[in-house]
Amino acid sequence: MSEPTIEDYYVEDRTFPPSETFRNNALIADRSLYEEAQEDRLGFWARQARELVTWFEDFETVLEWDLPFAKWFVEGKLNISYNCLDRHVEAGRGDKIAFYWEGEPGDTRTITYNELLEEVSKFANVLKSLGITKGDRVCIYMPMIPELPVAMLACARIGAPHSIVFGGFSADSLSDRIDDADAKLLITSDGGYRRGEPFPLKDTADASVAATSTVENVIVVQRTGQNVEWDQTTDHWYHELMESASSDCPPEHLNSEDLLYLLYTSGTTAKPKGIMHTTGGYLTQVAFTHKYIFDLQPDSDVYWCAADIGWVTGHSYIVYGPLANGATSVMYEGTPDTPRPEFRTGDRAEWPKDRLWDIVQRYGVTQLYTAPTAIRTFMKWGAQEVEQHDLSSLRVLGTVGEPINPEAWMWYHKNIGGERCPIVDTWWQTETGGHMITPMPGVTTTKPGSATHAIPGVVVEVVDDAGNKVERGGGYLTITEPWPSMLRGIWGDPERYKETYWSEYPDRYFAGDGAKIDDDGYLWLLGRVDDVMNVSGHRISTTEVESALVDHSSVAEAAVVGATDDTTGQAIVGYCILRGGNEPSDELREEIRQHVATKLGAIARPKAVVLVPDLPKTRSGKIMRRLLRDVAEGRKLGDTTTLADESVVDEIRDRAAEAPQED
Repeated sequence: MSEPTIEDYYVEDRTFPPSETFRNNALIADRSLYEEAQEDRLGFWARQARELVTWFEDFETVLEWDLPFAKWFVEGKLNISYNCLDRHVEAGRGDKIAFYWEGEPGDTRTITYNELLEEVSKFANVLKSLGITKGDRVCIYMPMIPELPVAMLACARIGAPHSIVFGGFSADSLSDRIDDADAKLLITSDGGYRRGEPFPLKDTADASVAATSTVENVIVVQRTGQNVEWDQTTDHWYHELMESASSDCPPEHLNSEDLLYLLYTSGTTAKPKGIMHTTGGYLTQVAFTHKYIFDLQPDSDVYWCAADIGWVTGHSYIVYGPLANGATSVMYEGTPDTPRPEFRTGDRAEWPKDRLWDIVQRYGVTQLYTAPTAIRTFMKWGAQEVEQHDLSSLRVLGTVGEPINPEAWMWYHKNIGGERCPIVDTWWQTETGGHMITPMPGVTTTKPGSATHAIPGVVVEVVDDAGNKVERGGGYLTITEPWPSMLRGIWGDPERYKETYWSEYPDRYFAGDGAKIDDDGYLWLLGRVDDVMNVSGHRISTTEVESALVDHSSVAEAAVVGATDDTTGQAIVGYCILRGGNEPSDELREEIRQHVATKLGAIARPKAVVLVPDLPKTRSGKIMRRLLRDVAEGRKLGDTTTLADESVVDEIRDRAAEAPQED
């Protein structure tokens, strides 16, 4: 493993302490939580678990640790659905708004905790009527509509682990995940809305179910009204099932370590990993971090995580964390560049791109949590889109999914936060379940581009190639102690879990990310150092994309790299050797790009496909992806003396210069 580069990162001279006004009103304005956790880490997490979570039966053992397997809050019994809904209603807060939901076409719903509890209880009974019992896996493939969190919470209510698949994934990706989880039920919709137009989901779901053998029933939410194929033996309309369902469904008393959900993430092989998250520890850490990292004032705040629930960010910080804390949240179905219908006039290129700022103003959003990719896109659109709206309600800004460059941080601070809102740059992963490294807004002096320090109760270290702790400079980010929301393994493959996360450095979890520690002890995340690309905050395996490329009938061999991209962080570039009898052409390049989208989903479609006569290989046959990355990024080539044929790189560079790049 090579040393991660820090050439493109720097320590911003400016620092931003919390303002006196913010500090005076913050939940935490001193280092007491850090000090408590440092003195007694397990005692700290036990206190958070008892203060933030309602337990049917209290736990006795805080942690059982048999490296690399953890059990938190053993003996405790609880239910996440109860914690997110019933306890707020029982406390007299049932009329409080849980979600302001807005569809891309402009339709809206306001959903109270009372209404959400009734809907969840009814749907939990629907699941039971279709034979779903504790431990059965349920796959969910839906757009950003209220029925999605309803489905999640209904599964949690009866102890049926859910597996959500992002609505942009292909039929093959969906069927792979259904098969791996042995899912008995699929919940989907006829479609959703994206960039002003309806898109289908049911036909993709149908193709996936046809390719699998475990799904017994499919529940379909009617969202767009588009025509869909229908199988009378397996397909059921959501609204028809709900008409006769009872709203009386007591929550199951579940063990703290009962499986809550599976979420599949890319790894360094073509097979996605089913990350396992359980109940008590996960809920404790997401409730803690949501409350304190966003400085949640539940009686006045309107919180908005502008992510998709199909990713872990949505699981933890749209559904489980905010609802456990009794928050009022915004949930939006569509894209930032699709305005409300009354503003969609003339050429689409002339439509305003201010939907997010319109939503912030209309709902009085106080916390906005979004991705650096989105922020860089807003920068490209210009501040004039922002200046038309009153964003004075905002108190805290957050970033998630990838390291944020200092320029984007400063633009966010000035144009969105009005130079008054603290920015919490959060580092965490699907595997960690919740925030791990981030400022605490009432406490931490921030630096643009730095995630600053680990949260209280989390212990991280940067190490060198030999696994030695690095006090200053670059290295690899590791976690040295178990944390409550940590993954409990990879579904069906404990050996892969140990090999993937715990074998690189003994007794340490290796996150796969490079990091730097500056002279002030601040952490700077440098992105992936393995064969996983981070595109718009979404992890995509180079091996997955390479497999999809060679699946095309014209492609003999392929190599994929992630190249630096100003907007998305990294962009996928594929280099392909064609089979005999095929001639390079722009049409074939585009056909190959679209083939990847068909196999894996549009998010994995390469920005560029370069058709090459050969790939740069060592004399032993190893592809030197470092050189391909140099070509993709227009850099001076590194050492080529180990190549079997040095001349091939010049030909690749010429072909790359000719290849069109798509947005």
